[in-house]
Amino acid sequence: MAAARRRPFRFRARHGLAVFVVLILVSYGISMADLYSGVPQRPKDCLVRQVAAEPNPPMVDAGAAFPAWLVQRRGTVNDASCLNRTEVYGVARPGTEDELRTALGFAREHRLEVSLSGTRHSMGGQAAAPGALIIDLTALDRIVVDQASGSVRVGGGAVWRQVLEAVHARGLSIRAMPSIDVLSVGGTIAANAHGVDFRTGSLASTVRSLRVMLADGTVHTLDRTRSPELFHAVIGGYGLLGVILEAELDVVPDESYRLEQQVIATADLPGVFGAAFDDPDRRLMYAHLSTVPSGLFEEAVVYTHRRLAEPEPIPPLRHEPDSGAARLLFNLARHRGPGQWLKWTAQRDLLPHVRQCTESRNEALRAAEACLVSRNQAMYNDLALLRNRIPQYTDILQEYFLPPDALVPFLRSAAAELNQHQAVLLNASVRVVHASPVLLDYAQGDRYSVVLYLSQDVSAAGNRDMAELTRMLIDRALAQGGTFYLPYQQHYTRDDLTRAYPRVEEFFALKRRHDPDLLFMNSFYRRFA
Repeated sequence: MAAARRRPFRFRARHGLAVFVVLILVSYGISMADLYSGVPQRPKDCLVRQVAAEPNPPMVDAGAAFPAWLVQRRGTVNDASCLNRTEVYGVARPGTEDELRTALGFAREHRLEVSLSGTRHSMGGQAAAPGALIIDLTALDRIVVDQASGSVRVGGGAVWRQVLEAVHARGLSIRAMPSIDVLSVGGTIAANAHGVDFRTGSLASTVRSLRVMLADGTVHTLDRTRSPELFHAVIGGYGLLGVILEAELDVVPDESYRLEQQVIATADLPGVFGAAFDDPDRRLMYAHLSTVPSGLFEEAVVYTHRRLAEPEPIPPLRHEPDSGAARLLFNLARHRGPGQWLKWTAQRDLLPHVRQCTESRNEALRAAEACLVSRNQAMYNDLALLRNRIPQYTDILQEYFLPPDALVPFLRSAAAELNQHQAVLLNASVRVVHASPVLLDYAQGDRYSVVLYLSQDVSAAGNRDMAELTRMLIDRALAQGGTFYLPYQQHYTRDDLTRAYPRVEEFFALKRRHDPDLLFMNSFYRRFA
């Protein structure tokens, strides 16, 4: 009798324990789903390492008051990598050229170094130096469209989204811009960024002129005939020669495009890109590569925006709706295996059916799979799904530039290297760039740009793994006659830099000529010059 009475009790206890465990798991799953799909309220500020100012920097007397125009006193700044927290003197955000000149004069008087920043999307300390006065240029964002001359004048602190909105209202578009629109114009010119217009390549060919404030506070207008040497050093010069106050950029007519998608073997990619130049109606083009470890880089999805034979009315720009489900799917790929397979399968097979497209008046007469967008809408993208609230991971960009015949061999060697490291590849894309006359030219000919978007652990071990991976990939690129991009982590040697950028000493010499007191400073110059 007693044993019989104990059995129901044991059953109820086990049942209750099972229910409790299930509730814990469900609660944990809901919590993790919320974490992986949620939108962050502020930029990440990871503390893996902190770059300290000198113990007794030769800057401002300890008893001296901070100037009232500082928006931050002391403290730290970070960049998009979340891994370069840097102690600074303070942050200024000038709203006029006179306020900027005052800030530079204050820095000269008190022997402060100055670092220039926009939206701080570099990842190697290019927008900061320890103990420096950081000048945030985002308030210098005036935009004037000159339809008659086919150009737009843009303040260095404006972001590309603002520029697209300004020119769209006039039926115009931008010839070249980076692939996301939340970056600052001055910052991306200082990095000579590029985008998805495969005929144009980098920004350098689209910049008509620059207004630049030098270290002494004087303002100069630079172009291909007025101070061309300085002009071609400021573009791609990472803020080391002066402040880009304003850029005059080429504009083109906005157009209606049909988005086409083609899945191919990556080995066929050079032929597909090469044939595109023979078709004048192909206007924007890029490819995404498979990120599944078992077939890494073996498959590619090519996206082409083809100009319509009969123009369609172009509607207002639309913000891409935020998707928690898409962010969740993207972040699950950080755990490799099924997560990476699921993300790539969705990107290849599902995304074409859910892409945001503009409906035309006679859409019913078009093919069911038609996806019509304007040129501006195709570039109006802040990639919000990349932002996340997951504290243990951060995202790192890398970029390599390869001669056409070296693309596939590089990808094969890179795939083998990536599969041996802790860092997880979340996305990989291929674009086309061309040589430009800037001193720090990464292309040096017609090149394929391989952009890698990686997830790494926020830890010292994660940093070591990423540094080793980066050095190996740089070695692979250089061995294939390629180069690497400088706005990212500086896991390369002075010899690597000289091999990839043979005019770097000429660039450093020009900097010393125009900034003899080395007022403008960042981690790149401090380490390599």
